[in-house]
Amino acid sequence: MSISPHALVDSNAVFGAGCSVAAFAVIKAGVELAENVTVDHHAVIGGLPQDLHFDAATQSGVKVGAGTVIREGVTINRATKPSGFTTVGKNCFLMANAHLGHDVQLGDRVILANGVLLAGHVQVGNHVFIGGGAVFHQFVRIGEGAIVQGGSRMSLDIPPFVLASGLNTASGLNLVGLKRRGFSQEEISDIKACYKALYFQPGDPVKKAQAANEAGLAKTARGRQFLAFFKDSKRRYIRSLNERQA
Repeated sequence: MSISPHALVDSNAVFGAGCSVAAFAVIKAGVELAENVTVDHHAVIGGLPQDLHFDAATQSGVKVGAGTVIREGVTINRATKPSGFTTVGKNCFLMANAHLGHDVQLGDRVILANGVLLAGHVQVGNHVFIGGGAVFHQFVRIGEGAIVQGGSRMSLDIPPFVLASGLNTASGLNLVGLKRRGFSQEEISDIKACYKALYFQPGDPVKKAQAANEAGLAKTARGRQFLAFFKDSKRRYIRSLNERQA
């Protein structure tokens, strides 16, 4: 483990083997870094939630998974619930000045480009890529394998494997990402069929997902994963231009 001079580390922070903390980084109480985590200059991990009702005496923290890289100026706030954690998965890459609000849950192999802002309680699935400067409302969910265009504004849930852009708009599927991850042609075709059933016709997406399930539209686990995302939402779902124009 390497902690550079001028880094500020609270006494009860926990470090795994091989961690590296650069000068002027701040690691607060309640932070747990797994092995081989890198924290760059001026990052602040475990700071107080930006919540006017939060009691600073609450014991909570941040957990960061193995192999994750946290670059300059990243801020990750600790959770609001007693004994709760804001979490970052394994092998994530958080670029400069990204912000994770309190109680955010990040999956494995997530990439956040510069200046991405995640409000409190946002949930991000595995293998998600978010472009620079994109902003997200609290409680938004982002499904596995989604990709979000830089500068986007998202206040609604983003289903798995979808390309999202602009203001709450679904622009298609992340087909390049699926192929790179080794999805079979059967899985990709299945996801395409499910996407068309929900996004090429008008109507409530929850009801359309239920109808697709009842009809047995999904033939693979990946297709069923896409449809299952529409069971629960606090924010509703992004819509496509095809759907709006139908």
